[in-house]
Amino acid sequence: MNKKLDTGPYRGVRDFFPEDMRILKWMFEKIRKVVESYGYVEYGASILEPTELYAAKSGEEIVNEQTYTFTDRGGRSVTLRPEMTPTAARMVAARRRDLGFPLRWYSIPNLFRYENPQKGRQREHWQLNADIFGISGVEAEIEIISLACAIMKGFGAKDEDFEIRINDRQNKLKGLREKSLSPEQERGMWQLLDKKDKISGSDFRKRAAEILGESLELEFEESEKTKQIISALGEIGINNTSFSPALARGFDYYTGMIFEVFDTNKDNPRSIFGGGRYDDLTKLFDDESIPAVGFGMGDVTLREFLKSRNLLPAYKPETQICIASINEDDVPNTISIAKRLRERELNVATDTTNRKVGDKIKAADKNRVPFFMAFGEEEQNTNKFKIKELSSGDEREFDEDGVVNFLKDNQR
Repeated sequence: MNKKLDTGPYRGVRDFFPEDMRILKWMFEKIRKVVESYGYVEYGASILEPTELYAAKSGEEIVNEQTYTFTDRGGRSVTLRPEMTPTAARMVAARRRDLGFPLRWYSIPNLFRYENPQKGRQREHWQLNADIFGISGVEAEIEIISLACAIMKGFGAKDEDFEIRINDRQNKLKGLREKSLSPEQERGMWQLLDKKDKISGSDFRKRAAEILGESLELEFEESEKTKQIISALGEIGINNTSFSPALARGFDYYTGMIFEVFDTNKDNPRSIFGGGRYDDLTKLFDDESIPAVGFGMGDVTLREFLKSRNLLPAYKPETQICIASINEDDVPNTISIAKRLRERELNVATDTTNRKVGDKIKAADKNRVPFFMAFGEEEQNTNKFKIKELSSGDEREFDEDGVVNFLKDNQR
């Protein structure tokens, strides 16, 4: 006997059954509503990119350890995108002469990274990317962080539920600014700083000395730009912000302000999402840079946050009613009334199998369809229809217009 295949998905990715897909769709709808209210427009791109796009700026750890990279049939190195920002920069650079700046773009792509699956982290996820191109002043940072905050509020989160931590990669460390660091040393320090909260102080100092070749006590300083951003955000009512000197973020392309939104729940004290300024990324494609600020919000950490705050909706299917034929002769009329109801903007499923009506009711209930209607000769002759609410068992009788009005009143 042949071995049967496993029904589970590939490790680190997820199946989205209808109840999971409905939540994902709901999240996307909430996100789109907020970002589009800020004037952002949606774009998209292929999930495949040349590997060199990420090797240039994303960081060695991401490219060498976290990407799904393969050689295609033409001998080219191709990568399943681990992030969207390089793609956005490529697209903007390709049409810079035709685009009107400042440019506000967003996308909700599927991303892949070969990581160790754990709570809040998978090898595949969906992520909002929102970016503003063409503004070099702090108003871009203020808008992006305001947008991030508005999305959180759009999901029902309160100020005390999350904290926005802000730093600046330009004015990071006293004692290092006067030193001439090699690119490898600077990159090593940023990677170490990104792990600072996860290791002991003595281990941090030891690793820093290994990178720098000397022992050095590091002092953190808050840049004037960071102070300006935090102050401006406070003036528009965003006060759950703080200067976070250990904040580094892992990507090599950040050139200025960086931020992360942290869950304040003591049982889930982790970053939900973040972003920052990356003014030089378009220089990968030509000599002209375009100032840019953006962030990425992943669905996995966002969903964990919403779940912990009881902000996720209960599952309600899109189907409003199932209409079932009683006998084989009733099938054409069952299909006909379903068609009429759909033309009046209702979502209708039909069950025209030869099973008993009781079995059809059980199937509709398993699929969580809220209402059920059996259709037979009597309904055809009288134009009177009994609507059963499956959660309670209650029945009501309507004519066809009444059915439409009742279902629209109970629309989700």
